[in-house]
Amino acid sequence: MEHHVYFWLKDERNNPEDRAVFEKGLDDLFKVDLVAGGHWSVPAKVEIRPVVDQSWDYAITMTFHTLEDHDAYQVDPDHQVFIQSFKDWWANVRVSDLA
Repeated sequence: MEHHVYFWLKDERNNPEDRAVFEKGLDDLFKVDLVAGGHWSVPAKVEIRPVVDQSWDYAITMTFHTLEDHDAYQVDPDHQVFIQSFKDWWANVRVSDLA
């Protein structure tokens, strides 16, 4: 299964120093054994069309071998540390999970 998360940083956190810290936090999520693969990214510099949303600052895509791995990741201590460390940095977060 796939887990997609889009992050909008608060204006005061959208600076090079804080972005570097946030990127390190994203990198650390991939060290969780339950995560089978994936990556994080920023919006691509594509032609803007009415259907393209580039309002977000970061997106993360993770793959899991099973739904059970995904569910265990949600309560994994390292994932919880990420949430607690950065939840005050987000203006908005959106999650989409795909079977």
